[in-house]
Amino acid sequence: MVLALLAKEPSHGYDLRRRLVSALGPVGESLNVGQIYVTLARLEKAGLVVQEREDVPVRGPRRKVYALTAAGQERVVAWMAEGAGPKADVTEFHLKLVAAAESGLADPVALVDARRRELMRSLADAQQEALAQEADSEAGLLLEGITLRWQAELRWLEACERTWSARGKGGKA
Repeated sequence: MVLALLAKEPSHGYDLRRRLVSALGPVGESLNVGQIYVTLARLEKAGLVVQEREDVPVRGPRRKVYALTAAGQERVVAWMAEGAGPKADVTEFHLKLVAAAESGLADPVALVDARRRELMRSLADAQQEALAQEADSEAGLLLEGITLRWQAELRWLEACERTWSARGKGGKA
């Protein structure tokens, strides 16, 4: 997510935290700026970002500003293109949607559509497996739970698609 925010524009840690809070609401509020700077240090060590100093500070001392390297740009684009798989974490997928919208590197509606296709394939497979189970078997109950969760996620994806479609291709309101 930090790489996606930096894809839009170079930033310092406090600005990244502000943008995360704006994009993620309560989830972003739990992040402290120290966590952001630790993440930035790791990304710098991995060669995904570089550190610079502000040319002209808006106020106060010059701050460290971080920008994506070519490797960082490649990594965030690859992350956006990765399929989620049937056991994907909804929170991670939501972060990917927000990152796509914030960075402009991917279309959130296209990500929703790709996720929907993955889920539909997995759901069909699970339903076929459930039909092969004996009535009221433990395996049948497990498969029913899985299919119900995937059906709920499909409904959530419909809500995501409505939201990002209303915002337009750029993803921002």
